[in-house]
Amino acid sequence: MTNFTEEWLESLQRWHLDYFFIPTTLITLATLLADPVLLACIFLSRALRQETRYLLVANTLAADMLFLILNLTTVFCNSLGAEMPWPLCELVMTVTVTAYCCAILTITLMVADTYAAVRWPLHYHDLLPPARTHRILVGTWVLAAMYPLYLVIVMAVERENPHEKMAVCLVLISFGFMQGKNMVGIHIYFSIAVIICTLLIFYCYVRLYMVTKTQGIWQSRFSRARVTLLAHWVLLLLYFTPGLVFILELFLFQKNAISQDVRVWVSTINMCVFMLLPRAFAPYLYGLRYREISVSLLQLLHRHRRLSQVTVA
Repeated sequence: MTNFTEEWLESLQRWHLDYFFIPTTLITLATLLADPVLLACIFLSRALRQETRYLLVANTLAADMLFLILNLTTVFCNSLGAEMPWPLCELVMTVTVTAYCCAILTITLMVADTYAAVRWPLHYHDLLPPARTHRILVGTWVLAAMYPLYLVIVMAVERENPHEKMAVCLVLISFGFMQGKNMVGIHIYFSIAVIICTLLIFYCYVRLYMVTKTQGIWQSRFSRARVTLLAHWVLLLLYFTPGLVFILELFLFQKNAISQDVRVWVSTINMCVFMLLPRAFAPYLYGLRYREISVSLLQLLHRHRRLSQVTVA
């Protein structure tokens, strides 16, 4: 694996793809400035932190922040050619995959939560009180971490040289060198996860439309319901696309006829562009979609301005 990572780094530097860390850094920092502000708006408001939908938004933002920090660290180390010990690399990769999967699961739960709120408005708060939502979120993190953690344990058992250093640390390379049956398991895991989430989202939106079509909220071309649905579909597409591209990466990794340069290009673009787009748009789409978050943000800014004026006086 060491020789392979050195060849990967050589290809990365030959095509000057290491310069991708510049836009990656800018996008990541911009997102990391916006996400904590929204989290503060949610957790500083007693009303918002009691609502299931805002707890789901907060969990998505937290998972995104963790993913962005680890992704930026990985891109930076790979661009510099800094060797990383194999155990540390696998730990970073495990947490990265967990954070990504948790964000996908939470977004799926957000759609199901919207359906439950519309379908059973009178019983909604009884079905999903804050305590139950907290347990669901903990379960989401556990579910997201189970399979990546299992794969790391398998790789640790099968690895001959656990003290080996990696010239490039990538989830693709870690998964790509798995044995046959484990590779099949990876494909099945990601495929089943995508199918289940997609079917659940599709079912919830179809049922939502059927329940609300008689209420007239879909008649106007630019109605709030249509704009909200469009924004959420765009966000869902942006979140799911990198996962589908990663499945393509695993397929290309197993094909000897595919050039190493093609693999490096696809992996770099997915890691430095596709993975970042949903997380860059998410805080702004959430801020526009949820009026209560916008109000809380304005109150937070107004409070900060008043404190500044008092301090100056």
